[in-house]
Amino acid sequence: MPDNDKWIVRVRRAPGTPRLTLICFAYAGGSPHLFRSWARGWPADVDVLALRLPGHDVRRREQPYTEWKTLVDDVSAVLAPHLSVPHAFYGHSFGARVAYELAHRAEPTRTARVFVSGCRSPDWPQARPFLHDLTDAELLGALRAMGGTAPEVLGNSSVMDVVLPTVRAEIRLAELWGDAHERALAAPITAIYGRDDAKDTHEAMRGWISFGGAGTEVVGAPGGHFFPDTHRADLLTIIDARIGRDHGHD
Repeated sequence: MPDNDKWIVRVRRAPGTPRLTLICFAYAGGSPHLFRSWARGWPADVDVLALRLPGHDVRRREQPYTEWKTLVDDVSAVLAPHLSVPHAFYGHSFGARVAYELAHRAEPTRTARVFVSGCRSPDWPQARPFLHDLTDAELLGALRAMGGTAPEVLGNSSVMDVVLPTVRAEIRLAELWGDAHERALAAPITAIYGRDDAKDTHEAMRGWISFGGAGTEVVGAPGGHFFPDTHRADLLTIIDARIGRDHGHD
Protein backbone atom coordinates (compact mmCIF):
# COMPACT_ATOMS: atom_id res chain seq x y z
CA MET A 1 0.00 0.00 0.00
CA PRO A 2 1.31 3.52 -0.77
CA ASP A 3 2.80 5.62 2.00
CA ASN A 4 -0.09 7.57 3.48
CA ASP A 5 2.25 10.34 4.67
CA LYS A 6 2.73 11.51 1.09
CA TRP A 7 -0.90 10.92 0.15
CA ILE A 8 -2.82 12.50 3.00
CA VAL A 9 -2.66 16.00 4.44
CA ARG A 10 -4.37 16.12 7.84
CA VAL A 11 -6.07 19.50 7.93
CA ARG A 12 -7.79 19.07 11.27
CA ARG A 13 -7.69 16.36 13.94
CA ALA A 14 -10.60 15.92 16.31
CA PRO A 15 -9.41 15.80 19.95
CA GLY A 16 -11.12 12.46 20.55
CA THR A 17 -12.66 9.77 18.38
CA PRO A 18 -14.14 11.59 15.38
CA ARG A 19 -17.83 11.26 14.65
CA LEU A 20 -17.11 12.02 11.01
CA THR A 21 -14.10 12.45 8.71
CA LEU A 22 -14.43 14.94 5.86
CA ILE A 23 -12.17 13.87 2.95
CA CYS A 24 -11.35 16.65 0.48
CA PHE A 25 -10.15 16.70 -3.14
CA ALA A 26 -8.84 19.79 -4.97
CA TYR A 27 -9.51 20.92 -8.52
CA ALA A 28 -7.16 20.00 -11.41
CA GLY A 29 -3.63 21.00 -10.47
CA GLY A 30 -4.74 22.24 -7.06
CA SER A 31 -2.65 21.66 -3.95
CA PRO A 32 -4.18 19.90 -0.93
CA HIS A 33 -2.83 22.84 1.06
CA LEU A 34 -5.73 24.85 -0.36
CA PHE A 35 -7.68 23.22 2.46
CA ARG A 36 -5.34 24.37 5.25
CA SER A 37 -7.64 27.34 5.85
CA TRP A 38 -10.45 24.86 6.60
CA ALA A 39 -8.90 23.88 9.93
CA ARG A 40 -11.15 26.02 12.12
CA GLY A 41 -14.85 26.31 12.79
CA TRP A 42 -15.95 22.68 12.53
CA PRO A 43 -17.79 20.71 15.20
CA ALA A 44 -15.26 19.37 17.70
CA ASP A 45 -15.79 15.76 16.61
CA VAL A 46 -15.03 16.23 12.87
CA ASP A 47 -11.68 15.31 11.26
CA VAL A 48 -10.70 16.97 7.97
CA LEU A 49 -8.28 15.33 5.49
CA ALA A 50 -7.09 16.37 2.03
CA LEU A 51 -5.65 14.05 -0.58
CA ARG A 52 -2.32 14.68 -2.34
CA LEU A 53 -2.24 12.99 -5.75
CA PRO A 54 0.89 12.27 -7.82
CA GLY A 55 2.02 15.39 -9.65
CA HIS A 56 1.08 17.70 -6.79
CA ASP A 57 3.04 19.56 -4.16
CA VAL A 58 5.93 17.41 -2.81
CA ARG A 59 4.91 14.77 -5.38
CA ARG A 60 5.20 17.16 -8.32
CA ARG A 61 7.90 15.07 -10.02
CA GLU A 62 5.65 11.98 -10.04
CA GLN A 63 3.58 11.19 -13.12
CA PRO A 64 -0.10 12.21 -12.81
CA TYR A 65 -2.87 9.72 -13.38
CA THR A 66 -4.14 9.21 -16.91
CA GLU A 67 -6.86 6.60 -16.24
CA TRP A 68 -9.79 6.76 -13.84
CA LYS A 69 -9.63 3.11 -12.78
CA THR A 70 -6.01 3.30 -11.65
CA LEU A 71 -6.66 6.54 -9.78
CA VAL A 72 -9.71 5.17 -7.97
CA ASP A 73 -8.03 1.83 -7.20
CA ASP A 74 -5.02 3.52 -5.63
CA VAL A 75 -6.91 6.18 -3.71
CA SER A 76 -9.40 3.63 -2.39
CA ALA A 77 -6.50 1.60 -1.01
CA VAL A 78 -4.90 4.63 0.61
CA LEU A 79 -8.16 5.79 2.18
CA ALA A 80 -9.36 2.34 3.26
CA PRO A 81 -8.94 2.99 7.02
CA HIS A 82 -10.98 6.20 6.69
CA LEU A 83 -13.70 4.62 4.54
CA SER A 84 -14.53 1.95 7.14
CA VAL A 85 -15.68 4.61 9.61
CA PRO A 86 -18.26 7.40 9.14
CA HIS A 87 -17.06 9.90 6.55
CA ALA A 88 -18.13 12.46 3.98
CA PHE A 89 -16.48 13.55 0.73
CA TYR A 90 -15.93 17.02 -0.69
CA GLY A 91 -14.42 17.85 -4.07
CA HIS A 92 -14.38 20.77 -6.49
CA SER A 93 -14.43 20.42 -10.30
CA PHE A 94 -12.01 17.54 -11.07
CA GLY A 95 -11.97 16.82 -7.32
CA ALA A 96 -15.75 16.51 -7.31
CA ARG A 97 -15.50 13.75 -9.88
CA VAL A 98 -12.89 12.01 -7.72
CA ALA A 99 -15.17 12.32 -4.68
CA TYR A 100 -18.12 10.81 -6.58
CA GLU A 101 -16.06 7.91 -7.91
CA LEU A 102 -14.62 7.19 -4.45
CA ALA A 103 -18.10 7.24 -2.95
CA HIS A 104 -19.08 4.39 -5.27
CA ARG A 105 -16.18 2.35 -3.84
CA ALA A 106 -16.79 3.25 -0.19
CA GLU A 107 -18.92 1.30 2.28
CA PRO A 108 -22.35 2.83 1.61
CA THR A 109 -23.49 2.62 5.21
CA ARG A 110 -20.48 4.72 6.25
CA THR A 111 -20.77 7.56 3.73
CA ALA A 112 -22.82 10.33 5.31
CA ARG A 113 -22.84 12.73 2.36
CA VAL A 114 -20.98 13.64 -0.84
CA PHE A 115 -20.37 17.33 -1.58
CA VAL A 116 -19.62 18.14 -5.21
CA SER A 117 -18.99 21.73 -6.29
CA GLY A 118 -18.29 23.34 -9.64
CA CYS A 119 -18.89 20.09 -11.51
CA ARG A 120 -21.39 19.19 -14.23
CA SER A 121 -23.62 16.23 -13.46
CA PRO A 122 -22.48 12.93 -15.01
CA ASP A 123 -25.22 13.06 -17.64
CA TRP A 124 -24.49 16.63 -18.75
CA PRO A 125 -22.39 16.87 -21.95
CA GLN A 126 -18.86 18.18 -21.59
CA ALA A 127 -18.25 21.55 -23.22
CA ARG A 128 -16.19 21.51 -26.40
CA PRO A 129 -13.54 22.08 -27.59
CA PHE A 130 -11.65 20.11 -24.97
CA LEU A 131 -9.15 22.16 -22.99
CA HIS A 132 -6.82 19.20 -22.70
CA ASP A 133 -6.31 19.24 -26.49
CA LEU A 134 -5.08 22.85 -26.52
CA THR A 135 -1.46 23.82 -27.00
CA ASP A 136 0.47 24.83 -23.88
CA ALA A 137 0.07 28.53 -24.74
CA GLU A 138 -3.66 28.12 -25.37
CA LEU A 139 -4.15 26.13 -22.17
CA LEU A 140 -2.32 28.79 -20.14
CA GLY A 141 -4.58 31.41 -21.68
CA ALA A 142 -7.66 29.38 -20.76
CA LEU A 143 -6.42 29.00 -17.18
CA ARG A 144 -5.87 32.75 -16.93
CA ALA A 145 -9.41 33.37 -18.15
CA MET A 146 -10.90 30.93 -15.65
CA GLY A 147 -9.03 32.35 -12.65
CA GLY A 148 -8.13 30.15 -9.70
CA THR A 149 -4.40 30.11 -10.47
CA ALA A 150 -2.26 33.01 -9.30
CA PRO A 151 -0.95 35.13 -12.23
CA GLU A 152 2.58 34.96 -10.79
CA VAL A 153 2.39 31.15 -11.00
CA LEU A 154 1.03 31.17 -14.56
CA GLY A 155 3.78 33.60 -15.55
CA ASN A 156 6.58 31.52 -14.05
CA SER A 157 7.73 29.26 -16.88
CA SER A 158 9.93 27.06 -14.69
CA VAL A 159 7.01 26.35 -12.36
CA MET A 160 4.52 25.81 -15.18
CA ASP A 161 6.87 23.41 -16.97
CA VAL A 162 6.45 21.15 -13.94
CA VAL A 163 2.81 21.88 -13.11
CA LEU A 164 1.15 22.09 -16.52
CA PRO A 165 1.40 18.36 -17.41
CA THR A 166 -0.49 17.52 -14.21
CA VAL A 167 -3.11 20.19 -14.88
CA ARG A 168 -3.57 18.91 -18.44
CA ALA A 169 -3.79 15.26 -17.35
CA GLU A 170 -6.41 16.01 -14.70
CA ILE A 171 -8.43 18.27 -17.00
CA ARG A 172 -8.39 15.43 -19.53
CA LEU A 173 -9.76 13.00 -16.94
CA ALA A 174 -12.43 15.53 -15.97
CA GLU A 175 -13.45 16.23 -19.57
CA LEU A 176 -13.66 12.56 -20.58
CA TRP A 177 -15.49 11.56 -17.39
CA GLY A 178 -19.07 10.29 -17.46
CA ASP A 179 -21.21 8.02 -15.33
CA ALA A 180 -20.33 4.34 -15.65
CA HIS A 181 -22.35 3.11 -12.66
CA GLU A 182 -25.53 1.10 -12.83
CA ARG A 183 -27.21 2.79 -9.89
CA ALA A 184 -27.24 6.02 -7.93
CA LEU A 185 -25.30 6.42 -4.72
CA ALA A 186 -27.06 5.42 -1.52
CA ALA A 187 -25.60 8.52 0.18
CA PRO A 188 -27.14 11.95 -0.41
CA ILE A 189 -25.29 14.40 -2.63
CA THR A 190 -25.10 18.14 -2.07
CA ALA A 191 -24.22 19.70 -5.44
CA ILE A 192 -23.06 23.31 -5.11
CA TYR A 193 -22.77 25.71 -8.04
CA GLY A 194 -21.43 29.27 -8.19
CA ARG A 195 -24.25 31.61 -9.15
CA ASP A 196 -21.84 33.55 -11.40
CA ASP A 197 -20.13 30.47 -12.85
CA ALA A 198 -20.50 30.50 -16.63
CA LYS A 199 -19.01 27.00 -16.90
CA ASP A 200 -20.74 24.76 -14.35
CA THR A 201 -24.09 26.49 -14.14
CA HIS A 202 -27.23 25.46 -12.26
CA GLU A 203 -28.46 23.91 -15.52
CA ALA A 204 -25.27 21.85 -15.86
CA MET A 205 -25.47 20.68 -12.24
CA ARG A 206 -29.18 20.16 -11.60
CA GLY A 207 -28.96 16.59 -12.94
CA TRP A 208 -27.09 15.56 -9.78
CA ILE A 209 -30.52 15.06 -8.21
CA SER A 210 -30.70 11.70 -10.02
CA PHE A 211 -27.31 10.44 -8.82
CA GLY A 212 -27.65 10.44 -5.03
CA GLY A 213 -29.83 9.03 -2.28
CA ALA A 214 -32.58 10.62 -0.22
CA GLY A 215 -31.73 14.17 0.71
CA THR A 216 -29.81 14.92 -2.49
CA GLU A 217 -29.99 18.63 -3.35
CA VAL A 218 -28.61 21.33 -5.61
CA VAL A 219 -27.54 24.52 -3.83
CA GLY A 220 -26.33 27.88 -5.11
CA ALA A 221 -23.40 29.81 -3.62
CA PRO A 222 -22.08 33.29 -4.39
CA GLY A 223 -19.17 33.58 -6.80
CA GLY A 224 -17.85 32.18 -10.04
CA HIS A 225 -16.20 28.86 -10.82
CA PHE A 226 -13.58 29.21 -8.09
CA PHE A 227 -16.03 30.26 -5.38
CA PRO A 228 -14.38 27.85 -2.87
CA ASP A 229 -11.41 30.26 -2.96
CA THR A 230 -13.24 33.57 -3.26
CA HIS A 231 -16.26 32.77 -1.05
CA ARG A 232 -14.85 30.13 1.26
CA ALA A 233 -16.97 31.11 4.27
CA ASP A 234 -20.20 30.64 2.30
CA LEU A 235 -19.11 27.19 1.15
CA LEU A 236 -18.08 26.10 4.64
CA THR A 237 -21.42 27.28 6.02
CA ILE A 238 -23.22 25.04 3.50
CA ILE A 239 -21.05 22.03 4.38
CA ASP A 240 -21.15 22.57 8.13
CA ALA A 241 -24.94 22.85 8.15
CA ARG A 242 -25.11 19.34 6.72
CA ILE A 243 -22.30 17.43 8.40
CA GLY A 244 -23.58 18.81 11.67
CA ARG A 245 -26.75 16.80 11.16
CA ASP A 246 -25.46 13.85 9.13
CA HIS A 247 -24.36 11.07 11.42
CA GLY A 248 -23.79 8.27 8.92
CA HIS A 249 -25.84 5.08 9.01
CA ASP A 250 -25.44 2.27 11.53
